[in-house]
Amino acid sequence: MIVKMGIDLARGFGPWKEMFVKNEHKLNAHGGRLVFAGTEKDNDNKLTVIMDFDSPEALKSFASDEELSKIRADAGAMLETSTVTMMCAESFTSTKN
Repeated sequence: MIVKMGIDLARGFGPWKEMFVKNEHKLNAHGGRLVFAGTEKDNDNKLTVIMDFDSPEALKSFASDEELSKIRADAGAMLETSTVTMMCAESFTSTKN
C-alpha cells in the first residue's frame, strides 16, 4: 500500500536526509520502503515522502514506533503537523514486471 506523507521540517532537508539514511533499516523492519523523498524547489522545509508498506498493519507499526518518532523529530520533522494520505489500491511505482 502506497502512502504519501507531507512533513514540515524545522531544520531543512539535510538533517532529515541524514537521519533517514542512518535509519532506513528501521523502516524496512516495519515492512516499509522508500519510493521518493524530496522538498519543494523553493522551500527546503516542505517535505513530501512516498512510501510503500506491505500492509496497513506495517504502516501502523511504523507510525507507533516511539523511538523512531523521537529520532525523526530530533532531525527536524514536525510530526504534529504531518499529513498522511493513503493512495488508491491501483497505484503503482513501475510498469515493468
